[in-house]
Amino acid sequence: MTNALVPPAGPQRVLALAQLTNSVGDGAYYVTSALYFTHVVGLTPARVGLGLTLAWAFGSLVGVPLGRLADRRGPRGTAVLLALATALAVGSFLIVRGFLPFVAAACAYAAAQSGLAAARQALLAGLTSAGERTGLLAHLQSTLNAGLAVGAGLGGVALSAGTRAAYLGVFALDAVGFVVCAALLLRLPSVPPRVAGNRHGLGVLRDRPYAVVTLLNTVLLLRMPLLSLGLPLWIAERTDAPTWLVSALFVLNTGAVMVFQVRMARGVSGLASATRAVRRSGWAMLAACVAFALAAGASPGAAVGVLVVGAVLQVVAEMGQSAGSWQLSFDLAPADRVGEYQGFFGTGVTVARTLGPLVLTTLLVEWGTPGWLLLGGVTLAASYAMGPAARRAQGARADVRLPVPVN
Repeated sequence: MTNALVPPAGPQRVLALAQLTNSVGDGAYYVTSALYFTHVVGLTPARVGLGLTLAWAFGSLVGVPLGRLADRRGPRGTAVLLALATALAVGSFLIVRGFLPFVAAACAYAAAQSGLAAARQALLAGLTSAGERTGLLAHLQSTLNAGLAVGAGLGGVALSAGTRAAYLGVFALDAVGFVVCAALLLRLPSVPPRVAGNRHGLGVLRDRPYAVVTLLNTVLLLRMPLLSLGLPLWIAERTDAPTWLVSALFVLNTGAVMVFQVRMARGVSGLASATRAVRRSGWAMLAACVAFALAAGASPGAAVGVLVVGAVLQVVAEMGQSAGSWQLSFDLAPADRVGEYQGFFGTGVTVARTLGPLVLTTLLVEWGTPGWLLLGGVTLAASYAMGPAARRAQGARADVRLPVPVN
């Protein structure tokens, strides 16, 4: 487990420590924020949901220009500034008292988070060789899960206290975590800007093959709200399994990613192995959906059994898809525009966070078993389409690099 969480000494370990410091605060924030905004600030759940949807939609729009800024001005300085901006946005939640200030603060938070993710990827690309990136990202994912688990525990303490001071302590912890993250990023070697000054305004949006890869990855990411929304609702409303299983499956998923994500990523080192990993993840996800569907109408004991099997298959699919998509996102991006391209690729996460809850509740809660089968089938189709799409994007990148013949 130590090897899964601790990357080699040097810049890779500093990046992991930076990830850990802000993920602890984020874990506490995620489990307490909804109740803070409804119980303390006094917003209705519908307004909180609307505000967060608007915020993440805004964050997806600014991810590309902020990633481009990292390419032009240098990823380390940009990442440090965006980490501090995230801390400021989290701190502003402490004084929010109405809907419009909440939306403004949430938009600032989502924008800073989206830009920080893109700048970090550009910084990672500048500090590591192409062959090391997917392995390091696997380490960072394990570190992220460890930090979120610790933070969720701290958030649980705040929830049990239920006081305004406890909630504010969580937000303060998250803000301090991003300040420490900025200080750690500042310790890394500087990576010089690598992008030419006069790029077309649309930038990555003109790269249609890369856009197709990003779209397919977004489809695969629609499973993101599964553990936090889809499965809890399915277990509570459509199965006879005990509700405590929701927490157990979440722990199973988090622990498996912490321990096995690095191992799952070791065989992914190029386009061919990345697309194979994505294809295998599609089959695993289809099998998981079938297992989840079988829980409906089963006895409590049988339902628990098939749900655990489904959760194991789902986390296998998640780790394979993550490793494959990390490799593709870097391999198919121009070396001098990593931040811009990572900003665009990262919009898949924000779109999945925005649309995933609506898609999953419709498919799973309303449609039941046919919805599970449709989700698995669409995931498998997208995973198989990723191979041709990635090869086309690679071909387009090679064509761009070819010298123009002189007559």
